[in-house]
Amino acid sequence: MLTTFKCDAYADITLFGDIAQRLLKMMGHSGTVPGAILAEDVPVALERLKRAIEAEKSAAAATSEPDADVQSREGDDQAVRFDYRALPLIELLTAAAKKNCNVMWE
Repeated sequence: MLTTFKCDAYADITLFGDIAQRLLKMMGHSGTVPGAILAEDVPVALERLKRAIEAEKSAAAATSEPDADVQSREGDDQAVRFDYRALPLIELLTAAAKKNCNVMWE
C-alpha cells in the first residue's frame, strides 16, 4: 500500500504505507489513512516528528557496534536509513508550516 501526502505549498510525496504510518505516529497522529492535519497543527506535528527521529537515531547509535555497522553496509547496499526516508515529509511539513496550509494524505 502507498500513502500520498499533499499540501498546496509542496509537491505530493508518496511513501510506502508502513513507513507512512510510522511517520504519522511519530507526529502524534493515529496513523489512519486517509487523514489530515490542520494548518495550525502542522508546526507541532513537524516538531514531534523531528524529535522522534532524533531520538531514534540516538538510540540506534548507542546500540550500534562499529564492526556491525560496517558489516551491515557491506551486506546490504540497498538499505535506506529511516531518517533519510523521512526527509521528503519533513520538507513538505516545513513548507506547509511556512505557507500556513493544511496537509492531507490518502
